[in-house]
Amino acid sequence: MARAAAVHGWPPVTVPEVTWEYPPERTFGDLSTTLSFALAKQVRRSPRDVATAIQQALDVDPTLVAKVEVAAPGYLNVFAANGWWQGVIREVLAAGSAYGRTSIGQGQRVQVEFVSANPTGPLHVGHGRGAALGDAIANLLEAVGYGVEREYYINDAGSQMRLLGESVWARYLEAQGRPVPFPDNGYHGEYVRELAERVAATVPGLPDAEAEQAIPACAAEASRILLEEIGADLRAFGVLFDSWVSERSLFDSREVEAALATLRAGGYLYEEGKAIGFRASDFGDEKDRILIRSSGEPTYFTSDIAYHANKIRRGFHRLINIWGADHGGYIPRVKAAVRALGHDPEILQVILLQMVKVLRGGAPVPMSKRTGEFVELREVVNEVGKDAARFLFLTRRSEAQLDFDIEVAKRQSMDNPVFYVQYAHARACSMARKAAEAGLPGPYADADLALLTLPEELGIMKYLAVYPEMVRNSAQAHEPHRVTTYLQELAAAFHGYFTKYKDSEERVISGDRDLSRARLAMVAAVRQVIANGLTLLGVSAPERM
Repeated sequence: MARAAAVHGWPPVTVPEVTWEYPPERTFGDLSTTLSFALAKQVRRSPRDVATAIQQALDVDPTLVAKVEVAAPGYLNVFAANGWWQGVIREVLAAGSAYGRTSIGQGQRVQVEFVSANPTGPLHVGHGRGAALGDAIANLLEAVGYGVEREYYINDAGSQMRLLGESVWARYLEAQGRPVPFPDNGYHGEYVRELAERVAATVPGLPDAEAEQAIPACAAEASRILLEEIGADLRAFGVLFDSWVSERSLFDSREVEAALATLRAGGYLYEEGKAIGFRASDFGDEKDRILIRSSGEPTYFTSDIAYHANKIRRGFHRLINIWGADHGGYIPRVKAAVRALGHDPEILQVILLQMVKVLRGGAPVPMSKRTGEFVELREVVNEVGKDAARFLFLTRRSEAQLDFDIEVAKRQSMDNPVFYVQYAHARACSMARKAAEAGLPGPYADADLALLTLPEELGIMKYLAVYPEMVRNSAQAHEPHRVTTYLQELAAAFHGYFTKYKDSEERVISGDRDLSRARLAMVAAVRQVIANGLTLLGVSAPERM
Protein backbone atom coordinates (compact mmCIF):
# COMPACT_ATOMS: atom_id res chain seq x y z
CA MET A 1 0.00 0.00 0.00
CA ALA A 2 2.92 2.31 0.72
CA ARG A 3 4.19 1.78 -2.84
CA ALA A 4 0.75 2.45 -4.29
CA ALA A 5 0.41 5.65 -2.24
CA ALA A 6 3.84 6.85 -3.34
CA VAL A 7 3.15 6.21 -7.03
CA HIS A 8 -0.18 8.03 -6.97
CA GLY A 9 0.79 10.81 -4.60
CA TRP A 10 -1.70 9.82 -1.94
CA PRO A 11 -1.34 10.93 1.68
CA PRO A 12 -0.06 8.43 4.25
CA VAL A 13 -2.74 5.93 5.19
CA THR A 14 -3.49 3.73 8.17
CA VAL A 15 -3.89 0.21 6.83
CA PRO A 16 -6.41 -1.84 8.82
CA GLU A 17 -6.06 -5.56 9.39
CA VAL A 18 -6.68 -7.33 6.10
CA THR A 19 -9.67 -9.67 6.26
CA TRP A 20 -10.16 -12.39 3.67
CA GLU A 21 -13.31 -14.04 2.41
CA TYR A 22 -13.99 -17.05 0.22
CA PRO A 23 -15.72 -15.78 -2.94
CA PRO A 24 -19.15 -17.30 -3.69
CA GLU A 25 -17.96 -18.44 -7.14
CA ARG A 26 -14.63 -19.92 -8.14
CA THR A 27 -14.42 -17.56 -11.13
CA PHE A 28 -13.90 -14.79 -8.55
CA GLY A 29 -10.72 -16.41 -7.27
CA ASP A 30 -9.76 -18.32 -4.15
CA LEU A 31 -9.61 -15.40 -1.71
CA SER A 32 -11.13 -11.93 -1.78
CA THR A 33 -10.67 -8.80 0.32
CA THR A 34 -12.53 -5.52 0.66
CA LEU A 35 -9.44 -3.67 1.90
CA SER A 36 -9.85 -1.00 -0.78
CA PHE A 37 -13.23 0.04 0.64
CA ALA A 38 -11.63 0.80 4.02
CA LEU A 39 -8.85 2.86 2.37
CA ALA A 40 -10.96 4.71 -0.17
CA LYS A 41 -12.12 7.41 2.26
CA GLN A 42 -8.59 8.09 3.48
CA VAL A 43 -7.20 8.74 -0.01
CA ARG A 44 -10.44 10.17 -1.45
CA ARG A 45 -10.53 7.78 -4.37
CA SER A 46 -13.06 5.16 -5.44
CA PRO A 47 -12.60 1.65 -4.04
CA ARG A 48 -11.95 0.37 -7.55
CA ASP A 49 -9.16 2.91 -8.12
CA VAL A 50 -7.58 1.94 -4.81
CA ALA A 51 -7.88 -1.76 -5.60
CA THR A 52 -6.28 -1.23 -9.01
CA ALA A 53 -3.40 0.72 -7.47
CA ILE A 54 -2.78 -2.04 -4.92
CA GLN A 55 -2.91 -4.69 -7.65
CA GLN A 56 -0.31 -2.85 -9.72
CA ALA A 57 1.97 -2.36 -6.73
CA LEU A 58 1.88 -5.96 -5.54
CA ASP A 59 5.01 -8.07 -5.76
CA VAL A 60 3.63 -11.60 -5.57
CA ASP A 61 5.41 -14.93 -5.43
CA PRO A 62 4.33 -16.81 -8.59
CA THR A 63 4.72 -20.14 -6.82
CA LEU A 64 1.98 -19.05 -4.40
CA VAL A 65 -0.17 -16.60 -6.37
CA ALA A 66 -1.18 -17.11 -10.00
CA LYS A 67 -2.83 -13.71 -10.41
CA VAL A 68 -4.69 -10.90 -8.64
CA GLU A 69 -7.75 -9.35 -10.26
CA VAL A 70 -9.86 -6.31 -9.49
CA ALA A 71 -13.63 -6.75 -9.60
CA ALA A 72 -16.34 -4.12 -9.32
CA PRO A 73 -16.95 -2.21 -7.20
CA GLY A 74 -13.47 -2.67 -5.70
CA TYR A 75 -12.79 -6.24 -4.64
CA LEU A 76 -9.30 -7.66 -4.83
CA ASN A 77 -9.57 -11.30 -5.90
CA VAL A 78 -6.56 -13.57 -5.46
CA PHE A 79 -6.05 -16.76 -7.46
CA ALA A 80 -3.65 -19.18 -5.77
CA ALA A 81 -1.11 -20.99 -7.92
CA ASN A 82 -1.64 -24.68 -8.58
CA GLY A 83 1.64 -25.42 -6.86
CA TRP A 84 0.31 -24.06 -3.59
CA TRP A 85 -2.74 -26.31 -3.66
CA GLN A 86 -0.65 -29.29 -4.66
CA GLY A 87 1.66 -28.67 -1.72
CA VAL A 88 -1.27 -29.17 0.65
CA ILE A 89 -1.23 -32.88 -0.20
CA ARG A 90 2.32 -33.14 1.12
CA GLU A 91 1.27 -31.31 4.30
CA VAL A 92 -1.57 -33.77 4.90
CA LEU A 93 0.56 -36.85 4.29
CA ALA A 94 3.38 -35.55 6.46
CA ALA A 95 1.13 -34.61 9.38
CA GLY A 96 -1.14 -37.65 9.20
CA SER A 97 -3.59 -37.79 12.10
CA ALA A 98 -2.19 -34.49 13.39
CA TYR A 99 -3.29 -32.58 10.29
CA GLY A 100 -5.69 -29.85 11.35
CA ARG A 101 -4.59 -29.89 14.99
CA THR A 102 -3.14 -26.72 16.51
CA SER A 103 -2.05 -25.36 19.88
CA ILE A 104 -4.06 -22.12 19.96
CA GLY A 105 -5.70 -23.23 23.21
CA GLN A 106 -2.27 -23.14 24.90
CA GLY A 107 -3.31 -25.81 27.37
CA GLN A 108 -6.03 -23.71 29.00
CA ARG A 109 -8.35 -25.90 31.05
CA VAL A 110 -11.94 -26.19 29.83
CA GLN A 111 -14.69 -28.19 31.42
CA VAL A 112 -17.55 -29.43 29.25
CA GLU A 113 -20.55 -30.55 31.32
CA PHE A 114 -23.20 -32.36 29.34
CA VAL A 115 -26.01 -34.93 29.46
CA SER A 116 -26.35 -34.69 33.29
CA ALA A 117 -29.72 -36.47 33.10
CA ASN A 118 -31.49 -37.07 36.41
CA PRO A 119 -30.99 -40.69 37.50
CA THR A 120 -34.75 -41.21 37.52
CA GLY A 121 -35.14 -42.94 34.15
CA PRO A 122 -33.35 -44.14 31.01
CA LEU A 123 -31.65 -41.81 28.55
CA HIS A 124 -33.80 -40.63 25.66
CA VAL A 125 -32.73 -39.51 22.18
CA GLY A 126 -32.53 -35.90 23.32
CA HIS A 127 -29.87 -36.93 25.81
CA GLY A 128 -28.15 -38.75 22.96
CA ARG A 129 -27.99 -35.60 20.90
CA GLY A 130 -26.53 -33.76 23.89
CA ALA A 131 -24.00 -36.56 24.43
CA ALA A 132 -22.85 -36.45 20.81
CA LEU A 133 -22.65 -32.65 20.90
CA GLY A 134 -20.74 -32.41 24.18
CA ASP A 135 -18.26 -35.11 23.24
CA ALA A 136 -17.63 -33.61 19.79
CA ILE A 137 -17.12 -30.13 21.27
CA ALA A 138 -14.62 -31.63 23.73
CA ASN A 139 -12.83 -33.40 20.86
CA LEU A 140 -12.64 -30.18 18.87
CA LEU A 141 -11.29 -28.18 21.79
CA GLU A 142 -8.65 -30.84 22.43
CA ALA A 143 -7.73 -30.73 18.74
CA VAL A 144 -6.88 -27.03 18.98
CA GLY A 145 -4.85 -27.29 22.15
CA TYR A 146 -7.16 -26.98 25.15
CA GLY A 147 -7.00 -29.24 28.18
CA VAL A 148 -10.53 -30.60 28.35
CA GLU A 149 -12.44 -32.41 31.07
CA ARG A 150 -15.82 -34.03 30.38
CA GLU A 151 -18.17 -34.00 33.37
CA TYR A 152 -21.55 -35.45 34.25
CA TYR A 153 -23.48 -33.74 37.06
CA ILE A 154 -25.72 -36.18 38.92
CA ASN A 155 -28.91 -34.57 40.24
CA ASP A 156 -29.35 -37.04 43.08
CA ALA A 157 -30.81 -34.74 45.72
CA GLY A 158 -34.16 -33.06 46.13
CA SER A 159 -37.79 -33.89 45.50
CA GLN A 160 -37.31 -35.89 42.29
CA MET A 161 -35.34 -38.52 44.19
CA ARG A 162 -38.06 -38.95 46.80
CA LEU A 163 -40.61 -39.16 43.97
CA LEU A 164 -38.55 -41.93 42.38
CA GLY A 165 -38.46 -43.77 45.71
CA GLU A 166 -42.22 -43.39 46.16
CA SER A 167 -42.86 -44.65 42.62
CA VAL A 168 -40.66 -47.73 43.05
CA TRP A 169 -42.12 -48.45 46.51
CA ALA A 170 -45.66 -48.21 45.13
CA ARG A 171 -44.86 -50.67 42.32
CA TYR A 172 -43.16 -52.99 44.78
CA LEU A 173 -46.20 -53.04 47.06
CA GLU A 174 -48.47 -53.53 44.06
CA ALA A 175 -46.47 -56.60 43.06
CA GLN A 176 -46.81 -57.88 46.63
CA GLY A 177 -50.59 -57.59 46.47
CA ARG A 178 -50.58 -54.56 48.78
CA PRO A 179 -51.42 -51.71 46.37
CA VAL A 180 -51.23 -48.11 47.58
CA PRO A 181 -52.18 -44.90 45.72
CA PHE A 182 -49.52 -44.08 43.12
CA PRO A 183 -47.83 -40.73 43.89
CA ASP A 184 -48.95 -37.64 42.04
CA ASN A 185 -46.41 -36.82 39.30
CA GLY A 186 -44.78 -40.20 39.90
CA TYR A 187 -42.59 -41.97 37.36
CA HIS A 188 -44.56 -44.27 35.10
CA GLY A 189 -43.55 -46.87 32.55
CA GLU A 190 -42.51 -50.50 32.64
CA TYR A 191 -39.00 -49.57 33.70
CA VAL A 192 -40.32 -48.61 37.16
CA ARG A 193 -41.80 -52.09 37.58
CA GLU A 194 -38.45 -53.55 36.51
CA LEU A 195 -36.70 -51.32 39.03
CA ALA A 196 -39.06 -52.46 41.79
CA GLU A 197 -38.15 -56.10 41.08
CA ARG A 198 -34.42 -55.38 41.10
CA VAL A 199 -34.61 -53.21 44.21
CA ALA A 200 -36.54 -55.93 46.05
CA ALA A 201 -33.77 -58.38 45.24
CA THR A 202 -30.98 -56.15 46.54
CA VAL A 203 -32.41 -54.14 49.47
CA PRO A 204 -32.58 -56.30 52.61
CA GLY A 205 -35.60 -56.12 54.87
CA LEU A 206 -37.79 -54.35 52.35
CA PRO A 207 -40.90 -56.55 52.87
CA ASP A 208 -41.12 -55.56 56.53
CA ALA A 209 -40.02 -51.94 56.22
CA GLU A 210 -42.22 -48.95 56.92
CA ALA A 211 -42.67 -46.36 54.17
CA GLU A 212 -40.40 -43.74 55.76
CA GLN A 213 -37.48 -46.18 55.76
CA ALA A 214 -38.37 -47.99 52.56
CA ILE A 215 -38.82 -44.97 50.28
CA PRO A 216 -35.28 -43.52 50.77
CA ALA A 217 -33.82 -47.01 50.38
CA CYS A 218 -35.80 -47.55 47.17
CA ALA A 219 -34.70 -44.17 45.86
CA ALA A 220 -31.04 -44.77 46.59
CA GLU A 221 -30.93 -48.25 45.05
CA ALA A 222 -33.09 -47.34 42.05
CA SER A 223 -30.96 -44.30 41.23
CA ARG A 224 -27.81 -46.41 41.55
CA ILE A 225 -29.21 -48.97 39.10
CA LEU A 226 -30.34 -46.27 36.68
CA LEU A 227 -26.99 -44.51 36.86
CA GLU A 228 -25.28 -47.79 35.99
CA GLU A 229 -27.57 -48.13 32.98
CA ILE A 230 -26.92 -44.53 31.95
CA GLY A 231 -23.16 -45.10 32.13
CA ALA A 232 -23.44 -48.29 30.09
CA ASP A 233 -25.59 -46.60 27.44
CA LEU A 234 -23.11 -43.73 27.16
CA ARG A 235 -20.14 -46.06 26.85
CA ALA A 236 -21.95 -47.96 24.09
CA PHE A 237 -22.45 -44.57 22.44
CA GLY A 238 -18.72 -43.86 22.64
CA VAL A 239 -18.95 -41.23 25.38
CA LEU A 240 -16.64 -41.49 28.39
CA PHE A 241 -16.68 -38.94 31.20
CA ASP A 242 -13.60 -37.90 33.14
CA SER A 243 -15.62 -37.10 36.25
CA TRP A 244 -19.07 -37.64 37.73
CA VAL A 245 -20.08 -35.14 40.41
CA SER A 246 -22.97 -35.81 42.77
CA GLU A 247 -25.35 -33.04 43.82
CA ARG A 248 -25.74 -34.79 47.17
CA SER A 249 -21.97 -34.63 47.72
CA LEU A 250 -22.17 -30.82 47.63
CA PHE A 251 -24.44 -30.93 50.68
CA ASP A 252 -22.41 -33.62 52.43
CA SER A 253 -19.17 -31.65 51.96
CA ARG A 254 -20.89 -28.45 53.13
CA GLU A 255 -20.08 -26.70 49.85
CA VAL A 256 -23.67 -25.51 49.58
CA GLU A 257 -23.35 -24.01 53.04
CA ALA A 258 -20.06 -22.34 52.06
CA ALA A 259 -21.56 -20.81 48.92
CA LEU A 260 -24.46 -19.38 50.92
CA ALA A 261 -22.00 -17.96 53.45
CA THR A 262 -20.10 -16.20 50.66
CA LEU A 263 -23.29 -14.65 49.30
CA ARG A 264 -24.39 -13.65 52.81
CA ALA A 265 -21.03 -12.00 53.51
CA GLY A 266 -21.40 -9.95 50.35
CA GLY A 267 -24.85 -8.77 51.41
CA TYR A 268 -26.55 -10.58 48.53
CA LEU A 269 -29.04 -12.63 50.56
CA TYR A 270 -32.32 -11.44 52.06
CA GLU A 271 -35.04 -12.96 54.23
CA GLU A 272 -38.66 -13.23 53.17
CA GLY A 273 -40.46 -14.67 56.16
CA LYS A 274 -38.71 -17.95 56.84
CA ALA A 275 -37.43 -18.15 53.27
CA ILE A 276 -34.00 -16.95 52.13
CA GLY A 277 -33.50 -15.32 48.74
CA PHE A 278 -30.66 -14.15 46.51
CA ARG A 279 -30.60 -10.61 45.09
CA ALA A 280 -30.06 -11.89 41.55
CA SER A 281 -31.59 -8.75 40.03
CA ASP A 282 -28.56 -6.80 41.28
CA PHE A 283 -26.50 -8.79 38.78
CA GLY A 284 -28.66 -8.68 35.68
CA ASP A 285 -31.29 -11.35 36.35
CA GLU A 286 -34.91 -10.37 35.77
CA LYS A 287 -35.85 -10.90 39.42
CA ASP A 288 -34.55 -12.10 42.76
CA ARG A 289 -34.52 -15.84 43.49
CA ILE A 290 -35.48 -17.94 46.49
CA LEU A 291 -32.70 -20.26 47.64
CA ILE A 292 -34.16 -21.73 50.83
CA ARG A 293 -37.91 -22.24 50.98
CA SER A 294 -39.87 -21.41 54.15
CA SER A 295 -39.96 -25.17 54.84
CA GLY A 296 -36.16 -25.12 55.06
CA GLU A 297 -35.78 -27.09 51.81
CA PRO A 298 -33.19 -25.71 49.36
CA THR A 299 -34.18 -25.06 45.75
CA TYR A 300 -32.32 -26.60 42.81
CA PHE A 301 -30.71 -23.23 42.18
CA THR A 302 -29.01 -23.37 45.59
CA SER A 303 -27.02 -26.49 44.77
CA ASP A 304 -26.34 -25.17 41.26
CA ILE A 305 -24.64 -22.13 42.80
CA ALA A 306 -22.46 -24.39 44.93
CA TYR A 307 -21.74 -26.61 41.93
CA HIS A 308 -20.47 -23.71 39.81
CA ALA A 309 -18.39 -22.43 42.71
CA ASN A 310 -16.92 -25.93 42.92
CA LYS A 311 -16.12 -25.92 39.20
CA ILE A 312 -14.37 -22.57 39.35
CA ARG A 313 -12.40 -23.61 42.43
CA ARG A 314 -11.03 -26.55 40.46
CA GLY A 315 -9.17 -24.10 38.25
CA PHE A 316 -10.94 -24.22 34.91
CA HIS A 317 -10.46 -21.25 32.64
CA ARG A 318 -13.78 -21.81 30.92
CA LEU A 319 -16.97 -23.69 31.77
CA ILE A 320 -19.21 -24.97 28.97
CA ASN A 321 -22.65 -26.27 29.95
CA ILE A 322 -24.99 -27.98 27.50
CA TRP A 323 -28.61 -27.59 28.55
CA GLY A 324 -31.99 -28.27 27.03
CA ALA A 325 -33.57 -25.37 25.15
CA ASP A 326 -36.19 -24.98 27.90
CA HIS A 327 -33.43 -23.89 30.32
CA GLY A 328 -32.63 -20.66 28.46
CA GLY A 329 -34.18 -18.52 31.20
CA TYR A 330 -31.89 -20.17 33.74
CA ILE A 331 -28.72 -18.72 32.23
CA PRO A 332 -28.97 -15.15 33.64
CA ARG A 333 -29.52 -16.35 37.20
CA VAL A 334 -26.53 -18.72 37.13
CA LYS A 335 -24.33 -16.01 35.64
CA ALA A 336 -25.62 -13.65 38.34
CA ALA A 337 -24.57 -16.13 41.00
CA VAL A 338 -21.12 -16.57 39.45
CA ARG A 339 -20.65 -12.81 39.49
CA ALA A 340 -21.90 -12.49 43.07
CA LEU A 341 -19.36 -15.13 44.11
CA GLY A 342 -16.63 -12.82 42.80
CA HIS A 343 -15.92 -14.31 39.37
CA ASP A 344 -16.25 -13.15 35.79
CA PRO A 345 -19.62 -14.49 34.56
CA GLU A 346 -18.16 -14.82 31.06
CA ILE A 347 -16.23 -17.84 32.29
CA LEU A 348 -19.54 -19.68 31.83
CA GLN A 349 -20.82 -20.43 28.34
CA VAL A 350 -24.14 -22.21 27.92
CA ILE A 351 -25.15 -24.03 24.75
CA LEU A 352 -28.86 -24.70 24.39
CA LEU A 353 -29.97 -27.87 22.69
CA GLN A 354 -33.26 -28.29 20.86
CA MET A 355 -35.35 -31.44 20.88
CA VAL A 356 -35.12 -34.43 18.56
CA LYS A 357 -38.13 -35.74 16.66
CA VAL A 358 -37.70 -39.44 15.88
CA LEU A 359 -39.25 -40.61 12.62
CA ARG A 360 -39.48 -43.86 10.72
CA GLY A 361 -39.89 -43.30 7.02
CA GLY A 362 -41.17 -39.81 7.71
CA ALA A 363 -43.76 -40.86 10.31
CA PRO A 364 -43.36 -40.17 14.05
CA VAL A 365 -42.06 -43.14 16.05
CA PRO A 366 -44.31 -44.27 18.94
CA MET A 367 -43.02 -43.78 22.45
CA SER A 368 -40.97 -46.51 24.07
CA LYS A 369 -43.11 -49.25 25.58
CA ARG A 370 -40.65 -49.44 28.45
CA THR A 371 -40.95 -45.78 29.43
CA GLY A 372 -44.33 -44.84 28.00
CA GLU A 373 -43.02 -41.29 27.61
CA PHE A 374 -40.11 -41.09 25.15
CA VAL A 375 -37.89 -42.97 22.70
CA GLU A 376 -34.88 -44.41 24.50
CA LEU A 377 -31.38 -43.74 23.22
CA ARG A 378 -30.40 -47.40 23.54
CA GLU A 379 -33.27 -48.45 21.25
CA VAL A 380 -32.11 -46.10 18.52
CA VAL A 381 -28.42 -47.01 18.89
CA ASN A 382 -29.21 -50.73 18.86
CA GLU A 383 -31.16 -50.31 15.62
CA VAL A 384 -29.06 -47.84 13.62
CA GLY A 385 -25.62 -48.12 15.26
CA LYS A 386 -23.45 -45.67 17.15
CA ASP A 387 -21.86 -44.09 14.07
CA ALA A 388 -25.08 -43.23 12.28
CA ALA A 389 -26.68 -41.87 15.45
CA ARG A 390 -23.72 -39.67 16.37
CA PHE A 391 -23.21 -38.31 12.86
CA LEU A 392 -26.88 -37.52 12.28
CA PHE A 393 -27.24 -35.91 15.72
CA LEU A 394 -24.47 -33.53 14.65
CA THR A 395 -25.78 -32.52 11.24
CA ARG A 396 -27.60 -29.40 12.47
CA ARG A 397 -26.93 -26.48 14.78
CA SER A 398 -27.69 -27.26 18.41
CA GLU A 399 -30.41 -24.61 18.60
CA ALA A 400 -32.27 -26.10 15.61
CA GLN A 401 -34.78 -28.91 16.05
CA LEU A 402 -33.57 -32.18 14.53
CA ASP A 403 -35.65 -34.73 12.65
CA PHE A 404 -33.98 -38.13 13.06
CA ASP A 405 -35.33 -40.68 10.58
CA ILE A 406 -34.41 -44.22 11.61
CA GLU A 407 -34.91 -45.62 8.11
CA VAL A 408 -32.54 -43.04 6.61
CA ALA A 409 -29.97 -43.77 9.33
CA LYS A 410 -30.09 -47.51 8.55
CA ARG A 411 -29.92 -47.11 4.78
CA GLN A 412 -26.73 -48.32 3.11
CA SER A 413 -26.97 -45.82 0.30
CA MET A 414 -25.64 -42.45 -0.80
CA ASP A 415 -28.65 -40.58 0.60
CA ASN A 416 -27.56 -41.51 4.12
CA PRO A 417 -25.05 -38.79 5.13
CA VAL A 418 -22.89 -40.96 7.37
CA PHE A 419 -22.78 -43.81 4.84
CA TYR A 420 -21.88 -41.27 2.15
CA VAL A 421 -18.88 -39.99 4.11
CA GLN A 422 -17.73 -43.36 5.44
CA TYR A 423 -17.97 -44.85 1.94
CA ALA A 424 -15.66 -42.13 0.64
CA HIS A 425 -13.09 -43.27 3.20
CA ALA A 426 -13.62 -46.93 2.33
CA ARG A 427 -13.36 -46.11 -1.38
CA ALA A 428 -10.01 -44.37 -0.79
CA CYS A 429 -8.79 -47.43 1.16
CA SER A 430 -9.95 -49.69 -1.67
CA MET A 431 -7.92 -47.62 -4.14
CA ALA A 432 -4.85 -48.04 -1.95
CA ARG A 433 -5.31 -51.83 -1.97
CA LYS A 434 -5.72 -51.85 -5.76
CA ALA A 435 -2.63 -49.66 -6.08
CA ALA A 436 -0.59 -52.16 -4.07
CA GLU A 437 -1.84 -54.97 -6.32
CA ALA A 438 -0.82 -52.93 -9.37
CA GLY A 439 2.70 -52.40 -8.02
CA LEU A 440 2.04 -48.81 -6.95
CA PRO A 441 2.13 -48.97 -3.15
CA GLY A 442 2.59 -45.93 -0.97
CA PRO A 443 3.92 -43.84 0.59
CA TYR A 444 3.79 -41.13 -2.03
CA ALA A 445 5.96 -38.41 -0.51
CA ASP A 446 8.02 -38.17 -3.71
CA ALA A 447 5.06 -38.14 -6.11
CA ASP A 448 5.10 -35.46 -8.82
CA LEU A 449 2.07 -33.49 -7.66
CA ALA A 450 2.51 -30.91 -10.44
CA LEU A 451 0.78 -33.47 -12.66
CA LEU A 452 -2.51 -32.87 -10.81
CA THR A 453 -4.20 -30.19 -12.90
CA LEU A 454 -7.76 -31.37 -13.53
CA PRO A 455 -10.38 -28.92 -12.18
CA GLU A 456 -11.83 -31.66 -9.95
CA GLU A 457 -8.39 -32.42 -8.54
CA LEU A 458 -7.76 -28.78 -7.73
CA GLY A 459 -11.20 -28.59 -6.15
CA ILE A 460 -10.41 -31.52 -3.87
CA MET A 461 -7.07 -29.97 -2.90
CA LYS A 462 -8.83 -26.75 -1.95
CA TYR A 463 -11.10 -28.69 0.39
CA LEU A 464 -8.05 -30.33 1.98
CA ALA A 465 -6.42 -26.92 2.41
CA VAL A 466 -9.29 -25.39 4.40
CA TYR A 467 -9.64 -28.33 6.81
CA PRO A 468 -7.40 -26.83 9.57
CA GLU A 469 -9.27 -23.53 9.42
CA MET A 470 -12.59 -25.38 9.56
CA VAL A 471 -11.48 -27.29 12.67
CA ARG A 472 -10.31 -24.11 14.38
CA ASN A 473 -13.52 -22.24 13.59
CA SER A 474 -15.68 -25.18 14.65
CA ALA A 475 -13.85 -25.40 17.97
CA GLN A 476 -14.05 -21.69 18.69
CA ALA A 477 -17.75 -21.53 17.79
CA HIS A 478 -18.56 -24.84 19.55
CA GLU A 479 -20.31 -26.01 16.37
CA PRO A 480 -19.50 -29.60 15.35
CA HIS A 481 -22.13 -29.45 12.61
CA ARG A 482 -19.53 -27.55 10.57
CA VAL A 483 -17.46 -30.75 10.55
CA THR A 484 -20.31 -32.93 9.27
CA THR A 485 -21.08 -30.35 6.57
CA TYR A 486 -17.42 -30.18 5.53
CA LEU A 487 -17.07 -33.96 5.38
CA GLN A 488 -20.17 -34.30 3.22
CA GLU A 489 -18.83 -31.67 0.82
CA LEU A 490 -15.39 -33.28 0.63
CA ALA A 491 -16.98 -36.70 0.11
CA ALA A 492 -19.18 -35.26 -2.65
CA ALA A 493 -16.14 -33.80 -4.42
CA PHE A 494 -14.26 -37.09 -4.11
CA HIS A 495 -17.15 -39.30 -5.22
CA GLY A 496 -17.83 -36.96 -8.15
CA TYR A 497 -14.20 -37.09 -9.24
CA PHE A 498 -14.04 -40.87 -9.05
CA THR A 499 -17.34 -41.37 -10.88
CA LYS A 500 -16.50 -38.95 -13.68
CA TYR A 501 -13.14 -40.47 -14.53
CA LYS A 502 -13.37 -44.12 -13.44
CA ASP A 503 -13.80 -45.40 -17.01
CA SER A 504 -11.54 -42.88 -18.75
CA GLU A 505 -7.84 -42.35 -19.29
CA GLU A 506 -7.96 -39.88 -16.38
CA ARG A 507 -8.85 -42.57 -13.81
CA VAL A 508 -6.78 -42.73 -10.66
CA ILE A 509 -4.78 -45.84 -11.59
CA SER A 510 -3.85 -45.74 -15.27
CA GLY A 511 -0.98 -46.73 -17.51
CA ASP A 512 0.91 -43.56 -16.57
CA ARG A 513 2.85 -44.58 -13.47
CA ASP A 514 3.90 -41.06 -12.39
CA LEU A 515 0.41 -39.62 -12.84
CA SER A 516 -1.11 -42.59 -11.01
CA ARG A 517 1.22 -42.08 -8.04
CA ALA A 518 0.34 -38.37 -7.92
CA ARG A 519 -3.37 -39.20 -7.89
CA LEU A 520 -2.89 -41.90 -5.30
CA ALA A 521 -1.14 -39.33 -3.11
CA MET A 522 -4.22 -37.11 -3.39
CA VAL A 523 -6.49 -40.07 -2.60
CA ALA A 524 -4.37 -40.89 0.47
CA ALA A 525 -4.71 -37.28 1.63
CA VAL A 526 -8.49 -37.42 1.20
CA ARG A 527 -8.60 -40.65 3.21
CA GLN A 528 -6.54 -39.06 5.99
CA VAL A 529 -8.64 -35.90 6.25
CA ILE A 530 -11.91 -37.83 6.27
CA ALA A 531 -10.54 -40.09 9.00
CA ASN A 532 -9.40 -37.07 11.02
CA GLY A 533 -12.79 -35.40 10.69
CA LEU A 534 -14.74 -38.52 11.64
CA THR A 535 -12.51 -38.95 14.68
CA LEU A 536 -13.53 -35.48 15.87
CA LEU A 537 -17.16 -36.58 15.67
CA GLY A 538 -16.52 -39.86 17.48
CA VAL A 539 -17.44 -41.80 14.32
CA SER A 540 -15.42 -44.69 12.89
CA ALA A 541 -13.67 -44.59 9.52
CA PRO A 542 -14.16 -48.10 8.04
CA GLU A 543 -11.71 -49.43 5.47
CA ARG A 544 -14.29 -51.70 3.85
CA MET A 545 -18.04 -51.32 3.39
